[in-house]
Amino acid sequence: MDTEESSASLRVKSAASARYQNVLLATALLTLHGAIAWNNADWWARGLLLAHFGLFLIWQPVWRGEKRIPMQHALLVLGLGTLFAFAGNWWLIAAWIAVLFGLIGGGVPATVARGERAAAIIAAVYLVAMLLMWVLPQLFSDGGVAARVSGFVRYGMPLLPLVILIIPGGERLRGAPVIIDLFYTLVLFLLIVVLGLGSFVIHHHQISHGDYLLGIAQALMVIAGLLLGLAWLWNPRAGFSGIGTLLSRYLLGLGLPFEQRMRRLADLAENETRPEHFLRAALTDMLDLPWINGYAWVTAASSGEVGTCEGQSEQHETGVLLLTMYAIKQLSPAILLHQKLLMQMVGHFYEAQRREQQRQQSAYTQAIYETGARLTHDVKNLLQSLRSICAAAEMRGADDTAFRSLVQRQLPPITQRLSTTLEKLKSPEASHISDVDAAIWWQGLQARYAGRAVEFGTLDIPNGLRLPSELFDSASDTLIENALYKVSQGEAQRVRLSLMRGPRLRISDDGAPVPTGLVEDLFRGPVTSESGLGVGLYQASAFAEQSGYVLVLVDNRAGSVCFELSPRR
Repeated sequence: MDTEESSASLRVKSAASARYQNVLLATALLTLHGAIAWNNADWWARGLLLAHFGLFLIWQPVWRGEKRIPMQHALLVLGLGTLFAFAGNWWLIAAWIAVLFGLIGGGVPATVARGERAAAIIAAVYLVAMLLMWVLPQLFSDGGVAARVSGFVRYGMPLLPLVILIIPGGERLRGAPVIIDLFYTLVLFLLIVVLGLGSFVIHHHQISHGDYLLGIAQALMVIAGLLLGLAWLWNPRAGFSGIGTLLSRYLLGLGLPFEQRMRRLADLAENETRPEHFLRAALTDMLDLPWINGYAWVTAASSGEVGTCEGQSEQHETGVLLLTMYAIKQLSPAILLHQKLLMQMVGHFYEAQRREQQRQQSAYTQAIYETGARLTHDVKNLLQSLRSICAAAEMRGADDTAFRSLVQRQLPPITQRLSTTLEKLKSPEASHISDVDAAIWWQGLQARYAGRAVEFGTLDIPNGLRLPSELFDSASDTLIENALYKVSQGEAQRVRLSLMRGPRLRISDDGAPVPTGLVEDLFRGPVTSESGLGVGLYQASAFAEQSGYVLVLVDNRAGSVCFELSPRR
């Protein structure tokens, strides 16, 4: 019930806001009509002009109602309003009506709601009729025309704004601007200016024999002929590509020719093979467009931003890539189309690089699997040899106590692990991870690395805590061997291990940090390695993810490099 009431109140609020816009437009037109339909030189007419200008500022489609206008713009608007209200010049009023006609007509193509569209069309008809029947005759000093239509203009024309008052609006919220297109606005403004000046020229050069109505008709015929010619030139279908093609070619070359943009994106994709790095480089390169503040992106693997993420935003989604563009101001449809095409091309290049990276990783993993299958026989032979050594060690004399102790401590766990590895190579799908007591596993790990440069911290776990032995064996061996390699190269002095509640295993060393260029790809795929295949951390991370754990680099500073294996939250 509450949901229905809130939905109903939201609809009422939206309708009231839309109706508010129509009321503002109609009131602005009525005040303009009252100021110019009688005598625009009287004080009350100037007051109505000032009221009209104020209502226009509230309704205007240029700035949002809640946006703070800069001081220089505010002073400019106030100056224009004062000049418009107190000049009392018919030329200025005619120019203002032409500007209003262009602004209202320029927003019609982007208007979806029928109410708003109907209100805009009626307002445009009213402005054109007032310009032709009342304002232009005042400019031409043709009192006869003005006298014949004065009654209709003064008492009949206000019906059009009154009709706007009763028209329901669309779904646009109060204060939201009308999206006007600069191209449409300029075309409409120029058409009305050509109509007015053309009528003036025809009338004063006696082409129409001094008949104002004939001059208007002749001007309209000339404009109609020009529009028909332009429509034919737009798509002539006679071997000539037409103005439409030329305009499209120009729009695709905004900022830089489209071919150069594509070439630069292709060069970036060829030089930078990592998808995330290519994405950042491509968006940074597109920041030199004059209307762009910045970009932000979100992918399955990362997110980030370049430039300044403020201003008008526009989102574009391509596959797993979500791009958000931030522009200085509301972009016209032509520039927005150009920008979306560029973002779509960036998304296609990113998807291609991502698929190529996945293909390379799949090929690499397949090669490792095939290599492991080939080594199964060798591992089996090694396991047989180790079993023979264990049997021989048990039969040695009492004088070889130290050797027997070492062999008995080291070889049985190795034998057990090699047996487990062989079983996995035989049937990977049937593998099972067994849990062991954490304290027992910790003692075995200390025994395996006794006598090496490894420090074991104090055990901090509750009694009876269990952990997956195969996962912790694999991760600890990989991390310890990597750290001991740094010790052997003189890059570190000690390796420290600690097992904590969770269970969480931490392995740290006091050597050099992992290079910045490798940090992002450390657990995502194979990396360049001087001492191995470069897949140890990748495989350990994948094994941890399958087991419900996560392997992360928690500290990467000079003298403090720490990895942690812990349960996934």
